[in-house]
Amino acid sequence: MRFDIFTLFPEVFKPYLETSILYRAIQSSLLQVELHNIRDWTTDRHHVTDDAPYGGGGGMVMKAEPVFKAVEAVFGSPPASPVILLTPQGRVLTQEVVKELSSLPRLGLLCGHYEGVDERIREHLVSDEISIGDYVLTGGELPALILVDALTRLIPGALGDPDGAQDDSHASGLLEYPHYTRPAEFRGWRVPEVLLSGNHASITRWRRNQALARTRQRRPDLLKRFLLSTADREFLENLIKESDPLDAEESK
Repeated sequence: MRFDIFTLFPEVFKPYLETSILYRAIQSSLLQVELHNIRDWTTDRHHVTDDAPYGGGGGMVMKAEPVFKAVEAVFGSPPASPVILLTPQGRVLTQEVVKELSSLPRLGLLCGHYEGVDERIREHLVSDEISIGDYVLTGGELPALILVDALTRLIPGALGDPDGAQDDSHASGLLEYPHYTRPAEFRGWRVPEVLLSGNHASITRWRRNQALARTRQRRPDLLKRFLLSTADREFLENLIKESDPLDAEESK
């Protein structure tokens, strides 16, 4: 999978791209990331990429011309591949969106900055807008890295464990079950016996139940759209009875 990232601050990306899973994916030719400095497509001596907004107001706005030139120089006109603007006004990034985008062989990522971008960029250049949450950051560089990281995890062969991405929180629709490693006892706290039993069927069911319990406790909204099996429903019903018998009676 290839990413072409258009940014004013390409130096932000290199340390993260040269670390851990992303670095190994790049070294294995599973991932390609090309950084494009938008300032390279300016024509003035100071490489200015922003200007004051028409109508007044605080802050500066990224100019349309250098952004259009940068994207069209790489992707053509109109762009031959999807170009995503990272912005708090976009659709919120979820694992479902990550799965949707993972089918694409190449993506352009445009990092907004300052007060935002000239509206003509939204209207005539980008094909999608994505937000990583309901808050505001200084620029789109961190969201772009998050998107690259999330998508890389779905590239076959990028993770050491071929099933690792499937077990992650939100990948299945549930939060992930608890993990333990050696030693079996630490400061008097023991690893659950089922994980030491060697009974893989019991371990699988325990992990599923723990994921259900954790999701119910921390993100009950996720259960509303998750397809539960009969065993899942029975476990949750018993969990409700144990935690609050009154709620269990009212839910019947």
